[in-house]
Amino acid sequence: MENQLLKLTGVAKYFGEVEALRYVDLDIQSGQVVGLVGGNGAGKTTLLRLMAGVIEPTSGSVMFRNSPVAGMRERLGVVPESTGLYSRLTAWENIRYHSRMYGVPDDIAWKRVLKFAKELEITDAMSRHTKGFSRGMRQKTALIRALAHNPDILLLDEPTAGLDVTSARTVRSLVGNIRDDGGTVIYSTHHLAEAQQVCDRIIIVHNGTIRADGTPDQLLEATKKENLEDAYVFLTSDKARPRVENEKKEGKLSKWWRIFLTGKTPKITESDEDE
Repeated sequence: MENQLLKLTGVAKYFGEVEALRYVDLDIQSGQVVGLVGGNGAGKTTLLRLMAGVIEPTSGSVMFRNSPVAGMRERLGVVPESTGLYSRLTAWENIRYHSRMYGVPDDIAWKRVLKFAKELEITDAMSRHTKGFSRGMRQKTALIRALAHNPDILLLDEPTAGLDVTSARTVRSLVGNIRDDGGTVIYSTHHLAEAQQVCDRIIIVHNGTIRADGTPDQLLEATKKENLEDAYVFLTSDKARPRVENEKKEGKLSKWWRIFLTGKTPKITESDEDE
């Protein structure tokens, strides 16, 4: 399909003996906000990392416009749950550093920064050091950083986690505007109500498998339920697998950014998954 951006075919992912994902087939089309919904340990973050080319599948393929996604990272914008801002730099310096790595001239990056900073209502903060930023300010800056090189697809991992009501609403509004402008967003969340608000399509992930994939109305029709919460409970009625912890693990922030920006993928153990 001409508007197909990402295609996952037969994707499975193991960490040691732990099955993180089981044979996932997905097509992501342009111009949509696609929600990945599931609880902790469901497989959402693993799926996002595969889509971003941060990790490779144990089997199957992840393609971006008919090319392996690992070689197309410059066309992706990624916002991990941990923002990874350099506290000694201003918001603009953080964004400029990122944009230069993608070969974007400062004047072009600045024009895009102003556009999104205005939408997120943080224009005055661009010249401030990020050390004293609130969680909401940091998240908004990370969003602008991910958009400054004009990616084809934006991947968001729990983008409103820990935000106040106003900041979360502003972030959701920006996501909607990106979609209205023809952009594509993958939106991972464990809040079903949030997914219903912002997503055109909802993919329910549970215990490493895709339990449902469709519009909110399609999910209701398929489950014969009156609301999405009942539909979700019906589709995920089997006991959730335990979350795997690691006593000495590299932080999510460090791992995401080091791998995404350098392309160097370390050996990952089963305890590295921290969804």
